[in-house]
Amino acid sequence: MEKIITLDYGSGGKKTSSLIENYIVPAFRNDALAQLGDGAILAGHERLVFSTDSFVVSPYVFPGGDIGKLAVCGTVNDIAVSGGDPKYLSLALIIEEGFPENDLARIIESASKAAENAGVQVVTGDTKVVERGRGDGIYINTSGIGFLAHAGLSPENIREGDTVLVSGNVGDHGAAVMLARNKNLVEGEILSDCADISGLAKALRPLGRDLRVMRDPTRGGVATTLCEFVEDRSAGSTAAQNPENAGAAQRIKNAPCGIELFEKEIPVSPMVAAACDILGLDPLYCANEGKLLAVVAKERAGEALALLRGTPGGENAAVIGTVTKAHPGKVTVQTPYGGSRILTKLAGAQLPRIC
Repeated sequence: MEKIITLDYGSGGKKTSSLIENYIVPAFRNDALAQLGDGAILAGHERLVFSTDSFVVSPYVFPGGDIGKLAVCGTVNDIAVSGGDPKYLSLALIIEEGFPENDLARIIESASKAAENAGVQVVTGDTKVVERGRGDGIYINTSGIGFLAHAGLSPENIREGDTVLVSGNVGDHGAAVMLARNKNLVEGEILSDCADISGLAKALRPLGRDLRVMRDPTRGGVATTLCEFVEDRSAGSTAAQNPENAGAAQRIKNAPCGIELFEKEIPVSPMVAAACDILGLDPLYCANEGKLLAVVAKERAGEALALLRGTPGGENAAVIGTVTKAHPGKVTVQTPYGGSRILTKLAGAQLPRIC
């Protein structure tokens, strides 16, 4: 039977990784792409960070934001966690015939405000219109360029004993979009955390080399992002087995460390926890659009936590785990009841069209 692309390939989990590693990386092999970070550090232009993203969220307006704000913040955040200062964006619209002009005006205004607040300029773009029924309202692609200010961030820097931090409550965006599709499931309003996190990323720069890596845990959530930090993907990976792609193969050859999380320390709002319980979802796999994950040297963890909590958006920052060699290549979580469970990358589409 012919293999086809399913919604699972857009989940940010295992299927997304297989698509990237088996098709994209081998076809366009180069050292910048092989790093598979949120943004590429451009060879020959060491001061530039480049990133791109597409947004297909449904509904396109959700509690706490809309697709315009999401598109700008998403690309700004990818540059910021790559160690860059975001400066310029492109913005391309794919609009379905019949889309309300008032909604378009709102989305553009929202994107404009987000860009202004983030200190970036939208300097180029494109607009296409597709036939009614072919576009589900509106899709947006943004690409961004920034100037590298903190070089060397990479999962390769992670060492045994390092500390894992998150800048605030997890799962808010996924829960907000989920409830926008399924109203009246939980009393009270859950707002997306959609926000610019470049200030949080900048706040950690005084840590220097003791700041190992940063990432914004979007699709696939905190669990999938941390699995990407430590997993051993050498077995069965086209990228790793291809001798012409030595950069990617070297990067993923070994995974000497694992990560252990402490479930009781992971901040989750009661409403998000309740919503996830009702629908059988795990907040650790729910998308975030305004949170930062960081791994830092153990001796600087207290300083890192204070820096995050002293920055707007980081008031609920927490230490949630540690890097260990007890279970190399895996992420585990200690439950409040004394047990533990293994977290794997998201399998399937827990909630498709989330960003």
